Amino acid sequence: MKFEKNLSFNRNIFRGYDIRGIYPQELDENIVYTIGLGFGSYIRSMGKTSCVIGHDNRISSPSLYEALQEGIRQTGIDIISLGLCTTPMYYYACIKLQVYSGVMVTASHNPKDDNGLKFAFDEKGNCKGQEIQDFLSYILQGDFFYGEGKVDSYDITPDYLELFRTNFHFGSRRVKVVIDPGNGTTSIIAKKIYEMFPIDVISINDVSDGTFPNHHPDPCVEENLAQLKKKVIEVGADVGLAFDGDGDRMGLVSNTAKFIPTDQYMIIIIRDIINQVSKKEFLYDVKCSKSLTDEIEKLGGKGICYRTGNSYTKAKVRDDDLPFGGELSGHVYFRDRWPGFDSGLYAGLRLVEILSNTSKTVDDLITGITHYYSTEEIKIASPDDRKFQVIKKIEQYVLEKGYSYLNIDGIKVLFDDGWALVRASNTGPNITVRYEAKTKNRLEEISQEFSNKIEEYNIEH
Repeated sequence: MKFEKNLSFNRNIFRGYDIRGIYPQELDENIVYTIGLGFGSYIRSMGKTSCVIGHDNRISSPSLYEALQEGIRQTGIDIISLGLCTTPMYYYACIKLQVYSGVMVTASHNPKDDNGLKFAFDEKGNCKGQEIQDFLSYILQGDFFYGEGKVDSYDITPDYLELFRTNFHFGSRRVKVVIDPGNGTTSIIAKKIYEMFPIDVISINDVSDGTFPNHHPDPCVEENLAQLKKKVIEVGADVGLAFDGDGDRMGLVSNTAKFIPTDQYMIIIIRDIINQVSKKEFLYDVKCSKSLTDEIEKLGGKGICYRTGNSYTKAKVRDDDLPFGGELSGHVYFRDRWPGFDSGLYAGLRLVEILSNTSKTVDDLITGITHYYSTEEIKIASPDDRKFQVIKKIEQYVLEKGYSYLNIDGIKVLFDDGWALVRASNTGPNITVRYEAKTKNRLEEISQEFSNKIEEYNIEH
């Protein structure tokens, strides 16, 4: 198929952590071909000669992948083509092959009509922030290299299975697990990995289908886990695990079908590993509950609060040489005996391993956590050209009120008895909000105050 350069695309698809847009209105084959020309030229200017590429199971991914591959190849860069794979499989291929320039065609947990590109130029990992804007500027200049690169296919599956096989130490208890790939890309490998171990596995929604017919592929939104909860109760499972569209995130349901947010999962992990690691420092993002901070301090560790965003949090955990970190959206990074990239399947198995070495249930493992009342993450529609102005006005309001706040990622207003977080989404035209407080009444007060202000500023702009 012949592709054509297109430099007149919507600039807003270049977001905070990656490229994402609606297919084919905002992101089509010619646009991705052009981005491929830009990517190949950019890494060639850095002295690179090859890159790794892969794609998820969205309906539009194979044709976008073909366009990307052709664009990169025409710049003279050699390509290692993984084909259909999860994002963690792509990450591991870069590590295994020691080729750190690469692109993954995926829109992660976004709606089925979206697609996108996660990309890295070198060992620093996924591009983010200003790096992405600089790359956009480079593409728009249209000054590309040309050449004839070659394409070699590579099957990362055997290497990936071996990485898992040698990593775990299961105990004598045989744990019953329900897994839900949500018809996403983990459908191609989840059962194969989980059945390698001495656990009983029941799977649902495990046929790869990029239309995601059974539920939206975001496992950290409780309403998407209704089928998983039902199955856990039906079969008397010890735990239920769900995975997102490209496989880098995990959602958790307990033995009583209770939704366990990622910050509570992180508490379980930190309780398990804190006496086994020399550096007792753990990273979490601004969305996480104060219960996580309280627990880390109670255990004698140090918590590091950081901005939201997979590209940022993963890099920070690596750069600060931390044994473990994560964010509320379901990305977690193990570096105690794992290469540090986020894998939902691995995160799930670490919990199963803990269960196999104890008689405790998941519900037991979260006992003793300080309780706060909190909202789920709330998304408020706000166009990309407006949302950042709303955040600025919220900051002005907070300053006028004399409130204490953090501005490492949006505005997190800190009260003695709770907090409010207001930030511009980096993955879509939304403002994302979360509130937490010691009491229900106080939660309602904080929520009302800031929701009203957001509505006011969102309309008046």
